[in-house]
Amino acid sequence: MKTEFSLRKDQEYIHLIQLLKATNMVDSGALAQDLVVEGEVRVNGEVEYQKRKKIRKGDRVEIWDEEIEII
Repeated sequence: MKTEFSLRKDQEYIHLIQLLKATNMVDSGALAQDLVVEGEVRVNGEVEYQKRKKIRKGDRVEIWDEEIEII
């Protein structure tokens, strides 16, 4: 499944764990952090371990069989 997420006009990026919460992929920040630390999240095809990775327009985030495209 593919989801699109729009950054606000005044927003250059969103942190990875904030994105997971904002798109309702997870119920809590603690769960988002755990999934990132455990290597369950990919950014642009690469496993990402940084909880505060800056996700910018054009990036693609994958978690399980879900994909989030930043527009």
